[in-house]
Amino acid sequence: MKASDLKNLDVRDLIDELNSLDFENVGGWPTPVKIGAAILVFAGVLALGYFLSIKDLNARHDRLQREEQTQLSSFENKAFKAHNLEQYRQQLAEMEENFETLKSQLPKDTEVPGLLEDITHTGLSSGLEFETIALKDEIEKEFYAELPIDIRVTGDYHAFGAFVSGVAALPRIVTLHDFSIAPVKQGKGEAAGGLLNLVITAKTYRYAGGDEDTGPAGKGKKGKNAKSKKKGGRS
Repeated sequence: MKASDLKNLDVRDLIDELNSLDFENVGGWPTPVKIGAAILVFAGVLALGYFLSIKDLNARHDRLQREEQTQLSSFENKAFKAHNLEQYRQQLAEMEENFETLKSQLPKDTEVPGLLEDITHTGLSSGLEFETIALKDEIEKEFYAELPIDIRVTGDYHAFGAFVSGVAALPRIVTLHDFSIAPVKQGKGEAAGGLLNLVITAKTYRYAGGDEDTGPAGKGKKGKNAKSKKKGGRS
């Protein structure tokens, strides 16, 4: 069958022609049919190759590309840290030094009475008259303890300002909170010559993360150890 003959065939005749093909004698097929069959086989092979191999390879390629980007990002991050490692070490040393400086400004239990004396001296030097200055119960925090101090003094605004500045200049860390100011009342509700009452809470702090047991528990341990040593000496 020639190509010109295929053009003149209608669909039914083409189907009849294909049905009459002998699959055991492929070599005897018309040339156009051989070409069409070869194209179909080639397309089938390509489709099978794509679904059986190329599709998996594309998925693997995409996965490897994502891993490559992740590794590159990790490498850049580590390279940046390595390049700035010395700077980080210097910053860490500075932070540790600053931390030790701040920690040295926190009073120990044995230094609290001296701190109260410093606050009292600062107030008296500023022209204030103390009514009360009392240490309240310690408040435990995560790595430090608050030591509140209730203060009630009498004076004027200038004395109050000098007192606040003096407390801020103390070598130990002391902060001031919750203040209230009211005029001093004499008889019949009259003000006492412009004097004022200042009620304020001062807070100092104790570092609670050290090796030394300076709190009540630590004192108790020291006391027990001392007693046991004393008993041992007597025996």
